[in-house]
Amino acid sequence: MDNDFDWAAMADMLELEGEAHSPYVRQALDELRDLAPRRVLDVGSGPGVAACRMAEVFPEAEVVAVDGSPELLARAERRAERLGVRLRTRVAEFPEGLADLPRADLVWSGQVVHHVGDQQGALDLLAGLLEPGGVLAIVEGGLPARSLPRDLGFGRPGLQTRLDVAMADRFNRMRAELPGTVSVVEDWAGMLRAAGLTEVRSRSFLVDHPAPLADGPRRAVRQMLERQRGMFAEVLDADDVATLDRLLDPEDPAGVDRRQDLFLLTAKTVHFGVKAKG
Repeated sequence: MDNDFDWAAMADMLELEGEAHSPYVRQALDELRDLAPRRVLDVGSGPGVAACRMAEVFPEAEVVAVDGSPELLARAERRAERLGVRLRTRVAEFPEGLADLPRADLVWSGQVVHHVGDQQGALDLLAGLLEPGGVLAIVEGGLPARSLPRDLGFGRPGLQTRLDVAMADRFNRMRAELPGTVSVVEDWAGMLRAAGLTEVRSRSFLVDHPAPLADGPRRAVRQMLERQRGMFAEVLDADDVATLDRLLDPEDPAGVDRRQDLFLLTAKTVHFGVKAKG
């Protein structure tokens, strides 16, 4: 898996983002209301936001949060204890450690596969973890998050669009530099079929936190902008960097901590496939 990210150091951001985006997980699991899994694997679980949601929805199942970071799994355990849900954790690198995992009736992997050079190969391994009749759910694609008005009242309008361009360029570089990277048409439904799955379908789910933002989503937006400020300071023009600095100034009435027009809007796409019985 891509080793340029210190996932443990990003724990606060990952947990805040997971909580802010969690409505889509509930909506996606509603698609599986007829499934009665005995075991659920959340592969690449991070701090366990989605895994704990699955433990709530499937209280009779053995839900296992799987991640390569013991620090993030410790967060998942604390979260499960706080929420009063049953959750197991297991340290395993992705995709190298997948072969040692038990089979499951539901395998979930949220925005993890794109960090692997051979995405089709990773999907093949994930599909191999399914029991007959089991479901693989992959979260990939969707729409970039929106949180800022086009015109902030200062700086050049359209900052969010320029941040999107910088993020897309960085993502493309990341993909190109991954070990063993394989160029593939990112038709996720087609890739699930190529992994041998049937009944493949894709659904997109809206995450809509309107203005004015509650504290949790507001902090998630702040952390996202702080990270983008750190990543893109050298590629954005000086005016955009100054605009970000003002947005991140906790004393500025027009900053993200105080402004009343801040919102959070995004869409997550989940691709489902079923392992045939018999």
